[in-house]
Amino acid sequence: MPIVMRLVPNIVTTASSVPMTDSDKFEEKLDRLIELCQQLKRENQSLREREAGLVGERSQLIEKNEMARQKIETMINRLRNLSAEQ
Repeated sequence: MPIVMRLVPNIVTTASSVPMTDSDKFEEKLDRLIELCQQLKRENQSLREREAGLVGERSQLIEKNEMARQKIETMINRLRNLSAEQ
């Protein structure tokens, strides 16, 4: 069956009054399956891109957290040194 006829099956069936054969039904199911696979591939790609972004963001946050920890540790050591001098 030509692709145009598959895209509008109701019009073709109504106009010609020919019931769908098993092969027509199979083709229709196959077309739906192909579309579903394409949709899932697009969704999967989108999720992979999102994951990559989140992994990068996580890495930046870990780095910022480490820098903050080091600064706090430095301040604590300075305070200890000041109190030891007094």
